[in-house]
Amino acid sequence: MKKTMNKQSKSLALWLFIIVVFVAIWTMAAERAKEVDIGYSEFKQAVKEKRVSDVVVSQELITGVIQKSGNQLGFKTIPVPDPKLVEELENYNIKYKGRQGRGWFVELILAAIPWLLFLGLWYFLFFRGASMGGKQIFSFGRSKAKLQIDRKDKITFANVAGVEESKEELKEIIQFLKDPAKFQKLGGKIPKGVLLVGAAGTGKTLLAKAVAGEAGVPFFSSSGSEFVEMFVGVGASRVRDLFEMGKKSAPCVLFIDEIDAVGRNRGAGMGGGHDEREQTLNQLLVEMDGFNTKEGVILLAATNRPDVLDAALLRSGRFDRHIVVPVPDIKGREEILKVHAKNIKLSESADLSIIAKRTPGFVGADLANLINEAALLAARRNKESVEMPELEESIDRVMAGPERKSRKISDKEKKIIAYHESGHALVAKLIPTAEPVHKISIIPRGMALGYTIQLPTEDKYLTTKTELITEISVLLGGRAAEKIIFNDITTGAENDLKKATSIIRNMVCIYGMSEKLGNVSLRKREDEVFLGRDIFAQEKLYSEKTAQDIDEEIKKILDEAFNKSTELIKNNINKLNNLADKLIEKEILDGDELSRLLNGDSGNEPRPS
Repeated sequence: MKKTMNKQSKSLALWLFIIVVFVAIWTMAAERAKEVDIGYSEFKQAVKEKRVSDVVVSQELITGVIQKSGNQLGFKTIPVPDPKLVEELENYNIKYKGRQGRGWFVELILAAIPWLLFLGLWYFLFFRGASMGGKQIFSFGRSKAKLQIDRKDKITFANVAGVEESKEELKEIIQFLKDPAKFQKLGGKIPKGVLLVGAAGTGKTLLAKAVAGEAGVPFFSSSGSEFVEMFVGVGASRVRDLFEMGKKSAPCVLFIDEIDAVGRNRGAGMGGGHDEREQTLNQLLVEMDGFNTKEGVILLAATNRPDVLDAALLRSGRFDRHIVVPVPDIKGREEILKVHAKNIKLSESADLSIIAKRTPGFVGADLANLINEAALLAARRNKESVEMPELEESIDRVMAGPERKSRKISDKEKKIIAYHESGHALVAKLIPTAEPVHKISIIPRGMALGYTIQLPTEDKYLTTKTELITEISVLLGGRAAEKIIFNDITTGAENDLKKATSIIRNMVCIYGMSEKLGNVSLRKREDEVFLGRDIFAQEKLYSEKTAQDIDEEIKKILDEAFNKSTELIKNNINKLNNLADKLIEKEILDGDELSRLLNGDSGNEPRPS
């Protein structure tokens, strides 16, 4: 810290010195610029007319003040041999003084000072800037990779949980960096590049930092977006510089986060393949071919969009190994929660295994946010430790957003929202294949006016057609309840309809779950539209007749699911009314209260705290 402050102080002092010197030179130059050149004869005439004052006489120059056209101006003139000058000045009572000549050497030094300062400034900006790691304003072509150094709070594999298989794969890379001879004696080659692939928030960047902490070798980290600039050629130059830094510091690890920013498929431009991003990608491909792993340089990269990466980047010999960083399962979620709860004061009643069960689909970033939100809630409530109610509420906060109790909702709208959410919950309870309802609320959170949360009892990796149709029916239960009770519909089902239509379109076009269209996939999920390739030569995936069949099938499945929800609610209208009334009264019902209410209990039992 002190070293950094000393460097900043020295830099500030240097700049202040340069500014002061330039101001002084500018002032001297301005003063000299105000002096007018006059001939010696004009000077002698001004002496006779008493229009000069403060005369300074030297062998090389005569200066002073002259009155000219009603103005007082500084003047200078070159003297000629004139022994009577002093006598005339005394006769006309003009003040004068002498000055010793500076000599040619002094004049030369004074003339050279501005040039020396200019050259010094040039050196400071260009040459010194280039030697300081590319941080100065003219070092565009230098890599912006940051060198990670050992610190007390460095990240290791102990800080990473829930991705044990990924850690095992990376441990082999670490062993190679520590003892390359072990792998090379049998003729084996370590992968040149390792690509970490996974959904956003699963911990790809954290894993890369943990590799740096475990390996004990230099670790250069950069982002894919740092290579692409507005200046042509800068990205390619930075790629070359990054690999040059790696070779000089071998053995080491180079890490590029979000590599899809620079590694996307080529041919995306309107005017061909010579844009800046593609030049940068080409240079990256060349550099990966140019270094070999015996030098001890390993390239790590992370992305959540492997589908858009160029095929040349993914082939063997470049990114040889692809390590999937998955969404954690229930055991992994519990381990991640324990890691993030190390520095949080949890009460003895807080059971992280229960929270892990109630957070299917949560990734590491979500779980870290959940723990943090729970700690903030406990602090706002002046509690000594984080308890289960805070952890439970933080789940809703992460999933649906913060509560908005300040939003004023009329009694009429509150009743509509209550029936809408009750419709979702009732349909979910009446269909055996539906996921259990965890909580139902009419307190606005985030953008939602109310919400019904369903949580599966276990992690699922496959979904059946029956389960998908059930999910659609539950989504349409809110719209069905509105139509039955109020004989009208509202805009509140917008998001429900969007989700339901998307699920059905995937069933028909991707999963082959349509009886009419059969076992066929009609959409390429992995492709995205590129301007130069797809707008002018778009591949036709199916005919107009098939497109019409898709639309008809989507509407048919949607109508069948809506009719099923409507029938279930009509046959259980009393349960719907009781549920809506209780929801208006209490605003929040959990799964147990909902079950007791639908089984005929009053639902007035106190909620567990």
